[in-house]
Amino acid sequence: MRTEREKMIAGEMYNPNDDQLVKDKEAAKRFCREYNLTDDTNYDLRKKMIQSFLGKTGKDLHIESNFRVEYGYNIEIGENFYSNYDCLLLDICPIIIGANAMLAPGVHIYSATHPLDPNERNSGKEFGKPVKIGDNVWIGGRSVIAPGVTLGNNVVVAAGSVVTKSFPDNVVIGGNPAKIIKNIEIK
Repeated sequence: MRTEREKMIAGEMYNPNDDQLVKDKEAAKRFCREYNLTDDTNYDLRKKMIQSFLGKTGKDLHIESNFRVEYGYNIEIGENFYSNYDCLLLDICPIIIGANAMLAPGVHIYSATHPLDPNERNSGKEFGKPVKIGDNVWIGGRSVIAPGVTLGNNVVVAAGSVVTKSFPDNVVIGGNPAKIIKNIEIK
């Protein structure tokens, strides 16, 4: 029999009030509080904290406060990552971010979602869809990446965008819902 945590990570309907998941979420809240209260100029300590808490990270990363996650263990960040102020990653399912990615202030990435059917939604159960962000991606301020989205390599997301579907490599996207604004020619 699969645990609620295993169901959650697999994107199946699960009970978020499961005792282990509640403990995991409480641990993530404690971590975020400690991290965000740590001196912003203590770069080595902050990097070590993030690297020991998240599922997987590269060696070079910088995350500004306030940074929040749902669980933390479902987040994989590539090398040379930068997250500006007030970013949120709801990692019910895996959130995988490639190398050389930059998140502007207030970026939200959600892998959590809920059933559309009101009876299923009212049951208290929920599910998620993984999010994958390629290498060399820049996500503009206050943008939202919805559950199940994949962004290819070299994608630029315009500030304030709501990204509800996947996009290929080498495009600038923007709007609500986001659409391709132009192609990027790589030199």
